[in-house]
Amino acid sequence: MNSPVLIACAHGTRNAEGQAAIRQVMAEIEELRPGLRVLEAYVDVQEPELSGVVEGLPEGTAAVVVPLLLSTGFHIKVDVPKAIKSRPEVVAARPLGPDPRLAELLAMHLRNAGLQENDGVLLAAAGSSLPDGSVDSEEQARLLAELLPNKVRVAYGASAQPTVPDGVASLRAELAGSGGRVFVASYLLATGYFHDQLFKAGADVVTDPLLPSTVLAEIALERFDAVLESLS
Repeated sequence: MNSPVLIACAHGTRNAEGQAAIRQVMAEIEELRPGLRVLEAYVDVQEPELSGVVEGLPEGTAAVVVPLLLSTGFHIKVDVPKAIKSRPEVVAARPLGPDPRLAELLAMHLRNAGLQENDGVLLAAAGSSLPDGSVDSEEQARLLAELLPNKVRVAYGASAQPTVPDGVASLRAELAGSGGRVFVASYLLATGYFHDQLFKAGADVVTDPLLPSTVLAEIALERFDAVLESLS
């Protein structure tokens, strides 16, 4: 593949702060890799839609779709393949998570929020109707647990069980008598609907989402490079 384009494909949000955070990742990718052409695309809510971006590429233009998503799910399994199926020169990378660097970022946010050893941590992911999404989130929780002495559990904002409110209640029951608090670790890229819902789940503390952080741009470029290496 000669000078392939990187199509940075995010979910999309109506939240202006969330939109800005995602566009910042795209800008950071360009800053980290001068000369790389980065195109913006989305699978839901926002424009330009991924299929339109792919269709708009000149015939024969090599491209790698890098999902700015945290786990395998419907968008990775269905939407992205559908968008690129008619263009064999366009291929897809795997999502940003799970990844040890995301675990380090989550741990940093938890410590900054005042996490103590007797507190419990609920990793709150967006959720997916497909089982792969839960597998990826559980792996991310395992990576986080390796960095912390705390109990670490997983819950979901939608489409998977347990829900975040149920996860908070369950973890609080586990901590009964210990004096420990329940921390929700936001395993979301940016502010928006799902992050806002975390504050309604009954936890003692909710951490910031993953962005802003250049770590996400670094991982995105690594996913891009891994595809190119596999094709070389």
